[in-house]
Amino acid sequence: MDISDEIASLTALRRDIHAHPELAYNELRTAALVADELRALDLEVTTGIGGTGVVGTLRRGASQRSLGFRADMDALGFQEETGLPYASRTPGVFHGCGHDGHTAILLGAARRLARTGDFSGVIHFIFQPAEEGKGGAREMLKAGLFDRFPCDRVFALHNWPDLPAGSLQTRPGPIMAAADRFDVLVTGKGGHAAQPHQTPDAILAAAELVGQLNTIVSRRVPPTEQAVLSVTAIEGGQTHNVIPAEVRIIGTVRTFDVIVQDTIEASVRDMAAGVALSSGTRIEVAYNRYYPATINDPQCAALALEAAAAVCEAAQAPAPAFTSEDFAFMLQSCPGAYVWLGQRRAADSPALHNPRYDFNDDVIGVGVAWFEELARRLLPAA
Repeated sequence: MDISDEIASLTALRRDIHAHPELAYNELRTAALVADELRALDLEVTTGIGGTGVVGTLRRGASQRSLGFRADMDALGFQEETGLPYASRTPGVFHGCGHDGHTAILLGAARRLARTGDFSGVIHFIFQPAEEGKGGAREMLKAGLFDRFPCDRVFALHNWPDLPAGSLQTRPGPIMAAADRFDVLVTGKGGHAAQPHQTPDAILAAAELVGQLNTIVSRRVPPTEQAVLSVTAIEGGQTHNVIPAEVRIIGTVRTFDVIVQDTIEASVRDMAAGVALSSGTRIEVAYNRYYPATINDPQCAALALEAAAAVCEAAQAPAPAFTSEDFAFMLQSCPGAYVWLGQRRAADSPALHNPRYDFNDDVIGVGVAWFEELARRLLPAA
């Protein structure tokens, strides 16, 4: 099969996955498709790792050197609005982050390396469930991923609508932020709005706390560090003449440094305690550090860029992104690098997690070629 036929085949496969999206740990159809594709290439295939994870292992030559190449498979839980002929057939579920494209690219790399790959060593093609906030990488690691499939280095890519199509960027050190969630419950007593002196006011306390929370980054975090704290939801009250007994505050924190992360969590808790004392309410804080920062190994980032420069326009990313990625867990266990593959079609291309987003099939070949080049450089045949 020539390269144009190969890309056409992968595009059709990608669009099939797009039309049949599946949420975290329910990627049954996608995982079965992946496993079938890998078996057709005569790879060693293991399924059910960390839920619906799949690993295909390809061996060549006598070398024991090994690489891990990873793609994510899950979709997002919201409605697609693209109107495309291959749009999601599942209401309220949508490949709005391009994991369908990542899966197709890694399957393409497996095809190319299985059929024509000139390397010596072991490549583990890792297809991961539940990247979208559900920690699928962590679950694969708990299931013994790198014990069962040892990797000297591990690599992954993510499509990036902010970059020109077919270009690639990465950087040493932090590339994606740690993601935390805070849920705050403010409890008063509830009462008549015409008699506010008779009940601690949960709404007033919540409003005061929201104001204070928005000073943390500017007043508690050194100006030389980077961090984001956003309050994203306030829920409480049902009518105009009742002071509610409870108000909920929800938000997120993004950081690159654990010390800054510690400072922010402590500040959230301290401010909640102070507002509770001054308002006569009870305030409970649940703080969940669900994804760590994605930290590239400097040497692996350099190797990833060198491989990229051989197949496309490549550059060091000028700054990390405040979005998060659970490939971070794999990088905590194995040196590696995470890269951004540009897919921008036009200046107004929809962003990730936008209901009009669609993966750009024109960059599939670049992603495949990058994985191939990594294999040739890091697992040389001679």
